[in-house]
Amino acid sequence: MAATTVWQPREDGLAEICALLEQQISPSSDVDKSQIWKQLQHFSQIPDFNSYLVFILVRAEGKSVEIRQAAGLLLKNNLKGGYSSMAQENKSYIKSELLPCMGAVDRHIRATVGTIISEIVNIDGVSGWLELLPALVTCLDSNDLNHMDGAMDALSKICEDIPHVLDSEVPGLAESPINIFLPRLFQFFQSPHASLRKLALGCVNQYIIIMPAALYNSMDKYLQGLFVLANDPVAEVRKLVCAAFVQLTEVLPSSIEPHIRNVMEYMLQVNKDPDEEVALEACEFWSAYCDAQLPPDNLKELLPRLIPVLLSNMAYADDDESLLDAEEDESQPDRDQDLKPRFHTSRLHGSEDFDDDDDDSFNVWNLRKCSAAAIDVLSNVFGDEILPALMPLIQAKISTSGDETWKDREAAVLTLGAISEGCFNGLYPHLSEIVAFLLPLLDDKFPLIRSISCWTLSRFGKYLIQETGNPKGYEQFEKVLMGLLRRLLDSNKRVQEAACSAFATVEEDAAEELVPHLGVILQHLMCAFGKYQRRNLRIVYDAIGTLADSVREELNKPAYLEILMPPLVTKWQQLSNSDKDLFPLLECFTSIAQALGVAFAPFAQPVFQRCMDIIQLQQLAKVDPASAGAQYDREFIVCALDLLSGLSEGLGSGIESLISQSNLRDLLLKCCMDEAPDVRQSAFALMGDLARVFPAYLQPRLLEFLEIASQQLSANLIRENLSVANNACWAIGELAVKVRQEVSPIVTSVVTSLGLILQHGEAVNKSLVENSAITLGRLAWIRPDLVAPQMEHFMKPWCSALSMVRDDIEKEEAFRGLCAVVKVNPSGGISSLVFICKAIASWHEIRSEDVNNEVSQVLNGYKHMLGNSWAECWSALEPPVKERLARYQV
Repeated sequence: MAATTVWQPREDGLAEICALLEQQISPSSDVDKSQIWKQLQHFSQIPDFNSYLVFILVRAEGKSVEIRQAAGLLLKNNLKGGYSSMAQENKSYIKSELLPCMGAVDRHIRATVGTIISEIVNIDGVSGWLELLPALVTCLDSNDLNHMDGAMDALSKICEDIPHVLDSEVPGLAESPINIFLPRLFQFFQSPHASLRKLALGCVNQYIIIMPAALYNSMDKYLQGLFVLANDPVAEVRKLVCAAFVQLTEVLPSSIEPHIRNVMEYMLQVNKDPDEEVALEACEFWSAYCDAQLPPDNLKELLPRLIPVLLSNMAYADDDESLLDAEEDESQPDRDQDLKPRFHTSRLHGSEDFDDDDDDSFNVWNLRKCSAAAIDVLSNVFGDEILPALMPLIQAKISTSGDETWKDREAAVLTLGAISEGCFNGLYPHLSEIVAFLLPLLDDKFPLIRSISCWTLSRFGKYLIQETGNPKGYEQFEKVLMGLLRRLLDSNKRVQEAACSAFATVEEDAAEELVPHLGVILQHLMCAFGKYQRRNLRIVYDAIGTLADSVREELNKPAYLEILMPPLVTKWQQLSNSDKDLFPLLECFTSIAQALGVAFAPFAQPVFQRCMDIIQLQQLAKVDPASAGAQYDREFIVCALDLLSGLSEGLGSGIESLISQSNLRDLLLKCCMDEAPDVRQSAFALMGDLARVFPAYLQPRLLEFLEIASQQLSANLIRENLSVANNACWAIGELAVKVRQEVSPIVTSVVTSLGLILQHGEAVNKSLVENSAITLGRLAWIRPDLVAPQMEHFMKPWCSALSMVRDDIEKEEAFRGLCAVVKVNPSGGISSLVFICKAIASWHEIRSEDVNNEVSQVLNGYKHMLGNSWAECWSALEPPVKERLARYQV
C-alpha cells in the first residue's frame, strides 16, 4: 500500500500570501488595507488556503513572528465561519500541524496555536479531535516549560470559552476529561513558574459556577491549594485566589464554612494589598458573604478591624481618573466619548417589579466604589451596630483641615451617604447636626467635596422631608433645597452633574413639598439648561421630567409655563429628527404632557407631528438608509411611541383632533409587528392608551390589533418578551371593555393563553400575573359563555392572582367577570370554592353596589347549592377571611 502523501505548499503561493500578510500588518499608511483584505477574502475561497495559513504559522521559521501570528489569527477567523464545510483532509492536516506546535519556542506562536485549538474544540467538541487530549496530557507531563505553558494556555482558553466540554463523556474515554486534568491542575498550583500557577488556578476557577462533580468531590484539595497560593509573590495569582473565595462564597458557601475564619482573616489582610486589583477582588468578599447569609457573628467580630480598612480604601487613589475629570470647567465642550451610552426604558403598564439595572457599565468599578458598596451592605446587615467602630473614624477624618487631607474629608462624607439607610435609626437623632455639617461643604473649594456633599445630602433628603412638620426641620429642608439649586449653577461639570442628580432624587422624595418653591426651582433648572454642555444637559432633562412627575398639575400655571416651555421648544426645533440628543428631550416632554394634561394642548400639534415624522423616518431608514439620510436606530421609534402615549394620557379624548386625519393607525400596527421587543412593548402601550381615550380610531383595523396582541401571549415568554406580553395583555383588556362584543373572535385563544400564564405565575412577574387576571375577568364579563367552559383549568390561580390586585375599577370589572362565569357554570367553580372565597375577602370595600350584590349572590348561591357541605368549606377558611365574608350573611 502506498504511503499517504503529506500536503506541501507551492513556493509561489506561499510567497504571495506572506507578502499580503506583511502588507496587512504594516503600520505604513501608504498601503490600501481594504484592497489587501479583499484579496485575502478572495484567497479564502481556495480549498487549501487554510493549509497555507497553518503552514506559515507553524513552519515558516524564516518569517517574522508578526507575520506568522497574522496567519494564525486569519486562520482562526476562517475556521469560525467555514470549518464545517472544509474537506476532511484539510481539517486533518491543520490539526496534525497544530499539536506539535503547542510547545513552540516563541510564546506568541504558542498563544496563537492555543486560540485556534480552542476555536476548533468550540466547533467540533473534544470527541471530534480524539488526538487532542493525549497531546495535552503529554505536554503537561513533559517537564519542558514551553510544552507545559503551551498546553496550559490552550487548556485555559477551552476552560474559559467552553468549560462544559471537558465535563462531558467522550466516546472511548473511561472518564470525562475534567477528571484527567483536575489532578494535574492542582499539581501546577505548586509549580515554580508563576505563569503555570496562574493558568492552572484560572482554569479551575472557571468551573466554580458550573460546579461539576469532579470539582465538588475534590473540594478539600482545591481549598488546600488556594491556601498554598494565598501569599503568592505574584499579584495576579493572589487576585485569582481572592476571586476563587468570592465565587465559592456565592455559589457554594457550605464549602468554605469550615474554614471561614481563616478565609476571613486572609481577605482582611489582602484587602490592604499594595496591588489595587488584588485589594478590589478581596473587597468583593464582604458583600458576597452577606448575600450568602453565612453566620453574621463571624463578621461582627471582624468589624472593628475591617471598617478602618474599608474607610481608608474609600479615599480617592492618586491615579483615579475622576481626579482628572474633576478639573473640567463648564466652558469646555463635551467630546463624544464623554457621553454615556443611554438606555430608554420602554413604557410598562402595571406593577413596577421588573429588574431595572442601573447603568453602571459605563462607570469604572474600582476599590473606592467597591469599599463604599461594602460599607452600604454592612450597614444594612448590622444597622447601628457598626456605628461605634465607624463614627470616631468619620469624625476624625472630617475634622482634618488643610488641603493635603481633602481626600480623607471627601471619603468621610461618602461614608455618611453610604450608611444613611442602613444606620438610619442611629443617625436620625443627629440628623440636624449632620445636615448642618454638610451644608457648608456645598461651597468647599474642592469640586469633589462639593459633588459628594450633594449626593450625601440627597441620601438624607427623605428623612428631612419627614421633619418638615416642625419649623426647624422645614428650615433645614429649604436650606438643602436652595443649596442644591445653587450647586446646579456651579462652574464645574462634575459638580453640576452631582447636584442635578441629587436634586432629581430629592424631587422624587419631596413631591408636593416642592410646590411652594416651584418658581425658583424652574428658574434654576432653566438657567442650568441654558449653560450646560451636552452630557449634563441630559441630566437636566431628567430633573425637569422628574419635577413634572412629582408636582403633576401644579405645574399648570402661566407663570411657570412661561419659564419652562420656550427654552425647551427652541431646543426641540434646533435638533434634527436623527439627532440622538432628541431622546432625553422626548422623555422630558412625555412627563410634561402627562403632568399638564389638557393644558399641554397648545404645544401638542408640533410635538405630535414630530413623533410621526420620526417614526416614518426610522421605518424608511430600516429598509433604505440612503434615501432616509439616516442610519436605523429603533430607540427613536420607542421614544416617539412613548411620547405619543404620554400625549394620549395627558390630552385624553382631546387627542382626537390630532390623530383622526393621521396615518398613526397603520404606523402603530406595523410597530406592533416589529421584531424588536422594546418597539412592540411601547406599541402595545400606545394601543392600550388609545383604546382608553379614542377607541373608535382603532376600529377600522380592530381585529388585526387584537390578533397581533393575542399572539404575544402565546409567544416564548423569555425575559424580553415578558414586558411585551404584559402590555399586550393590558391593551386587550382596555380595548375589550370599550368594543365589548367585537372582541369575541379572540376570546377563546386569549383565555387559553392567560390560563397558562396564571398556572405558571411563578415563572413570570407580578405585573403580568395581575394584568392577566384583570384581562381574563374583563373578557369573562363580556363573553361569560365563551370563558365558562374553560374555567376549571385556571380558576384557582386566577382567584389567587385577583386577591393580590389592589381595590380599583379594574378589579371591579374583573369580579363582574368572575361572577358572570360562575353563574353560567356554577359546578365549574366548586373545586375552587375556597379560592373564590379568599379572592372575595381580599376586598377592603367594594364601592360599586351592583358588583357587591353580584358577589353576595355568588356566595349565597353556593351556600344554597352545597347544603350541608357548605359548613365543610367554611371550616377550611382562615379566621380573617371568615370575618371579611361575614358582611354577606353566609
